[in-house]
Amino acid sequence: MSADGGKNMKTVHVSTGKPYDIYIERGVMERVGEYASQLSRAKRVTIVTDSNVAPLYQWRVINSLSAAGFEVNTHIFRAGEESKHLGTIAEIYKSLADFGMTRKDLIVALGGGVCGDMAGFAAATYLRGIDFMQIPTSLLAQVDSSVGGKTGVDLPQGKNLVGAFHQPVAVLIDPDTLMTLPDRFIIDGLGEIIKYGCIKDAAFFEFLENENALQHLDEVIETCVTIKRDVVSRDEREAGERMLLNFGHTLGHAIEKLYGFKDITHGMAVAVGMVMMARAGEERGITAAGTADRVESLCRKYCLPTSEELSFASLAGAAKADKKTAGDSISLVLLRSIGDSFTRAVPLDELEEFITFS
Repeated sequence: MSADGGKNMKTVHVSTGKPYDIYIERGVMERVGEYASQLSRAKRVTIVTDSNVAPLYQWRVINSLSAAGFEVNTHIFRAGEESKHLGTIAEIYKSLADFGMTRKDLIVALGGGVCGDMAGFAAATYLRGIDFMQIPTSLLAQVDSSVGGKTGVDLPQGKNLVGAFHQPVAVLIDPDTLMTLPDRFIIDGLGEIIKYGCIKDAAFFEFLENENALQHLDEVIETCVTIKRDVVSRDEREAGERMLLNFGHTLGHAIEKLYGFKDITHGMAVAVGMVMMARAGEERGITAAGTADRVESLCRKYCLPTSEELSFASLAGAAKADKKTAGDSISLVLLRSIGDSFTRAVPLDELEEFITFS
């Protein structure tokens, strides 16, 4: 799939405890050495990337960093959600230690959401915390996971159950990287894009209904990261409002778990979860009538799945291990209408009944 034009730098400032900027510009990857020099006192940089991304971009980043005077090391792990576990983190730690990385040095996460989550978690925990920079190369990572400082890995019991909040020193988004993505992974990112319209911005949702998002990618990326910036700046540690960013994720994560983190992407699972939660909300008179049809129609427009053959019982069982559980209840994100979302605590023993709709 092609991406749209537009060469001007867009900067989105994130006012978290450790403030940083998101830079959106085509070709920005070529200047990672320049940004690293401005933002870090590092002598050594370790690039963490995966086996799909490394052949495409690692030498561009290595050359830029080397030209800026950094000693550069690269750690490549096997691409895929199946690698997002503590064993891979241990391998990253070994690579960092063998290279002699110190507290003032820098990790660069070059890749999609899995890479960013793991490189960020390694940065948060190695030597009790070192700096890292995000260079997201997938649409999902560019619009969502690279922003906000959530890092972590999966356990067999569920997704992202081990992690830390650790903000990057910067996020460099180069939309040109999307031109190398298979269609399936563009579609994956569209699930998270639709989420932002659902939870916070009815006008953006209508834009996605009326236009082709793929023809306006620079604008779409900026809109999504700005919405997330605003939420994260107000609630960095997910004490309240930030939980709204999980719309569709409780059931989405359950679907991913039941599939063994294979055969369905995160954004596709989230799309199914969003439609299901909108239907469950309508069933209980919480969500305005017709909302679920609009969410389903928009997901279908962008080739996202909207239903699953999995039983409500199996989904509820898998969701009970979600990190959003607290005591005997779980926080679900629901819609009043498009652009108007809220959270509701539901007792775990009532979860199956709550998510069931006719």
